[in-house]
Amino acid sequence: MQPPLSPPPPDLHPTLGASLSGTNLERAGDHNQRVMLQAIRVSGPLTRADLGRLTGLTPPAIANITRRLLNDGLILEVGRMQGTRGQPAMRLAINPDGCFAIGVNVDRDNVTLVVLDLLGQVRHRAVLEACFPLPEAVSAFFTAQMDALTRTQAFPLSRIIGIGVALPDDLGRVNLPNRPKSFEAWSTTDIAGLFTAVTPLPVFVENDAAAAALGELQFGYGLRDPSFFYVLINQGLGGGMVIDGHYFRGAQGRSGELGFLPIVSPRTQARTLEEAVSLSALFAFLAARGSIVTRPEQLLELDDIGQQLLADWLDLAAELLTTPIVAVSCLVNPEAVFFGGRLPAPLIDRLAAMINDRLRAHSGVIPVIVPVHRAATATDAPAVGAALLPFNDRLLPSRTTLMKTAAE
Repeated sequence: MQPPLSPPPPDLHPTLGASLSGTNLERAGDHNQRVMLQAIRVSGPLTRADLGRLTGLTPPAIANITRRLLNDGLILEVGRMQGTRGQPAMRLAINPDGCFAIGVNVDRDNVTLVVLDLLGQVRHRAVLEACFPLPEAVSAFFTAQMDALTRTQAFPLSRIIGIGVALPDDLGRVNLPNRPKSFEAWSTTDIAGLFTAVTPLPVFVENDAAAAALGELQFGYGLRDPSFFYVLINQGLGGGMVIDGHYFRGAQGRSGELGFLPIVSPRTQARTLEEAVSLSALFAFLAARGSIVTRPEQLLELDDIGQQLLADWLDLAAELLTTPIVAVSCLVNPEAVFFGGRLPAPLIDRLAAMINDRLRAHSGVIPVIVPVHRAATATDAPAVGAALLPFNDRLLPSRTTLMKTAAE
């Protein structure tokens, strides 16, 4: 049995995207440990000499930190490097079972729960398919999942460091099609309290698109492209912006609100982008034309008429999304735009290709055109990103710190 994790310093509460640098030794030591753990996670297995070159830390500091990480069970010695002169150096790698985090995504048509290990691998996944699930249903689902995890003992509670919860802003207020009056209960629900009533683990709450973007940053293409815009197509439409490895929230924490952009098009009566480009909008588009779909996977099983309707909607979505993405390209100049969400992966790929074709038409006017791709963490992106939140709070440094040390 692995020892329990060492408790974090009591005065350290790092926030996402904030600097972890400090002046006192306790804070600096925690910062260096986070940087080293991230270096091993992203680039390992590594020797202690590799860590010195990557982080710039001294050999004594590396020895002390690696000893703590080994004692905590967060890293493993995975064999000596062969083919070198003298005593072969021991290589260090992340222990996937070092700790776990739970991520929960609450949306209008489902509740998804994942358990992530320290390498970002999904070790458990469960989905409650429900139309506008109320807080009581979410609590019951979460309780059942925690009971199941406890019974199987696959994830001992001593190694689970927290719970992240991702859900759309204004979940109980935005009036999507068929939303019942009772769904307004989410506007007055204590989100964190809903989960702490079941388990004493710390709970972190985040917007779903922001969580998806943060998950892509740490576990997806963000490791290669640290400046990007994330588009989340679920029952609603959201966005998240990451600049130089930091999530950019804006003055009121509402950056990336793609769905509220006003639109005017002769092809739709929608007044906002979300009313035309979202799963709820797609289902309504199909239903109005005689093709009934209630779950995303059914979009891949449509008959010929349904396929043509779907193609029409994808063309409309590509048209309406192109101008906002041109604006993002000009104003932010990210390395990429990533699409994720419950829209099935083949359809995201088709939509991305159609948008890229439209963007190329602007190539003679706009200096730089951002490429559009399907995200690495597409389907369960908000749940995976939610599970990242406890790791960020407890173990990981800011993304820019590692980029700086890796470049030195």
